[in-house]
Amino acid sequence: MSKSFYHFVMKYREPKPRNNKELLANRIYDDLDFPKNLKSYNDVSQYIETTDLYSSLASTFDEVWEEYTTNNKN
Repeated sequence: MSKSFYHFVMKYREPKPRNNKELLANRIYDDLDFPKNLKSYNDVSQYIETTDLYSSLASTFDEVWEEYTTNNKN
C-alpha cells in the first residue's frame, strides 16, 4: 500500500457530511492526534477503537478500510 489510511480517507472530507464516511473523514482530519502515517489495520483500528471520538463509527471505519486495502494493492 502506497499511501497511509489517513491520506486515503481524506478523499471523503466534506464541509457538511452527508453520510458516515464523510463524518469519519472529517473527524479524522480534525483529530490532531490521529496517527497519519500508519498503514497497518491493527494499529489504526486500535486507535479508532480506543478514541471516544470514533465510538459510533467503528463499522464505518471497517468499511472504509476495506476500500483502502482494495484500492491500494501493489
